[in-house]
Amino acid sequence: MRRFFLSALLVASSFAATAQDRFVPVEQRLSAAQLAEVGLSPAQLQVLNRVLREAEAAAPASNPAPAPVAASAGAPLPANVPAPAAMHLGLEEGPVSARVVGDVAGWEPGTVFTLDNGQQWQVMKGQMKLRKTLQAPQIEVIPGIAGRWFLQVDEDLPKARVFRLR
Repeated sequence: MRRFFLSALLVASSFAATAQDRFVPVEQRLSAAQLAEVGLSPAQLQVLNRVLREAEAAAPASNPAPAPVAASAGAPLPANVPAPAAMHLGLEEGPVSARVVGDVAGWEPGTVFTLDNGQQWQVMKGQMKLRKTLQAPQIEVIPGIAGRWFLQVDEDLPKARVFRLR
């Protein structure tokens, strides 16, 4: 009986060890700078690690992927099937057309364009000095692949790579 109890205890502890082996403490997941930015006390880190460890131990070992469902063109997908991802991230969003608030004499990295719709876009890449300053020009911010955006003042001018501030 004692041998059976020890065997059962050994098996149970090996399952617990396996669950704990998968867990990586927060201190090992983040750099020192990231930990400082988060600003958790040692006691808070202990509680967070305990909660994460328990959640991981309670989670099933593997989630089988659902079988793909074929749908005919134009037919809606069943409710339990997620929509397919866009082929080119960012292209599903349309361009933004607006007027710049103020004048535009050119741009370089760091230049911020404030639009009349309230958006602000900052130049990441690209530089241009215009021959003539434009007063409140109509512009277009065009989506590119993988979340990139490009600001176009005129079709004949090079675009500036931008990102949205607000």
